[in-house]
Amino acid sequence: MTPPVQRMACGCTIRRWLAVWGLFLAAGCGGPHAEPEIVWGEHGTQPGAIHRPRAVAIDAHDHLYIVDFTARIQGYDRDGNYLNIGWSTPDYRNGRPSGLSIDRDGNLLVSDSHYHCLRIYSPEGKFLRKIGGEVGTGPGQLGYICDAVQDEAGNFYIGEFGENHRITKLDLDGNFIKSWGKQGTEPGEFGRIRALALGPDRLLYVVDCTNHRVQVFTRDGDLVRCWGEPGAEPGQLSYPSDLAFDRRGDLYVAERGNNRVQKFTKEGRSLGCWGGPGREPGRLNEPWALVVDSRGRVHVIDTENHRVQRIDF
Repeated sequence: MTPPVQRMACGCTIRRWLAVWGLFLAAGCGGPHAEPEIVWGEHGTQPGAIHRPRAVAIDAHDHLYIVDFTARIQGYDRDGNYLNIGWSTPDYRNGRPSGLSIDRDGNLLVSDSHYHCLRIYSPEGKFLRKIGGEVGTGPGQLGYICDAVQDEAGNFYIGEFGENHRITKLDLDGNFIKSWGKQGTEPGEFGRIRALALGPDRLLYVVDCTNHRVQVFTRDGDLVRCWGEPGAEPGQLSYPSDLAFDRRGDLYVAERGNNRVQKFTKEGRSLGCWGGPGREPGRLNEPWALVVDSRGRVHVIDTENHRVQRIDF
């Protein structure tokens, strides 16, 4: 095994791991100790450093945008080099944003959770517009916003919990179209929505965190299927926190409770797991989020280890 090479890059310590992956898939959930390609992140509050990163988005250029518990949004390349891009939302005394995604125009969609709105920024951090902001349970009003995505027609899908356990659909101008869901454990109900993703099958995939499952809907809110149950075995989930598709249509789910990433078919069949609790490379401490780059590699937000790990499934 080639030892790690360390270098300083724009304030971020990067460890490049060049080990060959050969033991990942075994018995359906193998390779929990396989080493990542890269581990990067410098713990702190200076530009480029991160403190408890909690959400990530990746654009068409493989630039990663990360928000941490200081409410800073910062930009990095896929190897962890800081791009000298960083800004904060206008006010974060009530709390920090908890969701990031890229809209259809390549801008950054920020779920400003405690301020009940979406904020849209250019890749350089220029504020473009705000959607929402009125708290409540009525049509067009929003509660705690955990995540949001936009489809190719311009419609927004917003996950909420707290005041509302539902998904709200808005048009391009932010006008209310419909909402669905309520608090509960039955199919179509939600314990706590944590993240959303639009699949290659044009369906909306939802992480239902405290129900330990993924639910799948049409874009009009009809339930298609749901899968997952509490546990640590392959196919089971423990407090899933984020999900992302690769170009082949496979789905990756970050599990905070199991400190791992699990790979699924879009129907919910487990294809393997990676991680486990710990602080050394290849181990995770409450991973909150992940993204997949253009080469199919998974970038895992290793929140309580204040770093990012890149793995190749």
